[in-house]
Amino acid sequence: MKLLKNSLLCIILLSTAFSSSAAEKFDITQKIEIDASRQAADLKNKVFSYMDNVVITQGTLIIRADLAQVFTQTGAKRKTYIAKGKPATFNHTLADGTPLSLQANEIKYDPTNNLVIISGDAILRQEDSIVSGSKITYNIETQFVNAESKTNERTKTIFQPKEKVATKVKKIITQENK
Repeated sequence: MKLLKNSLLCIILLSTAFSSSAAEKFDITQKIEIDASRQAADLKNKVFSYMDNVVITQGTLIIRADLAQVFTQTGAKRKTYIAKGKPATFNHTLADGTPLSLQANEIKYDPTNNLVIISGDAILRQEDSIVSGSKITYNIETQFVNAESKTNERTKTIFQPKEKVATKVKKIITQENK
């Protein structure tokens, strides 16, 4: 029985350590891929549009939308991605392995400045905590979040306590002893 408890403890601790180390650090220089049912381009104005079942990926970052447009600034390699949907979603795994999920009617992704701005029924989820507002700005590099709401509306944050790994292990061991 003691061997089983120690094995369980090692498996849980190793899986926690592995999930943290297995997550790749987000690299803004990674390629961006766009997959969609249809696409169109305004080459003169450097606007590329992707419609229906749009999926944008860059490393661990995944954006899903009904419509996405890529705007390229003249004379620069800087691109801005605007995704729209009911809702459009943005999922990203942080360097420590924690999943981050954003959803809104519109997502503006500016990889040059490491910014994601979501607006229209904006929701940010990280683990069991939630932030909502009419507009949320998230900096990928610094992990800074700013939530705003329209006049006469409020932002809302719900924090759920994070259960420690040790508490989970203790519960498993207690259940094994019964």
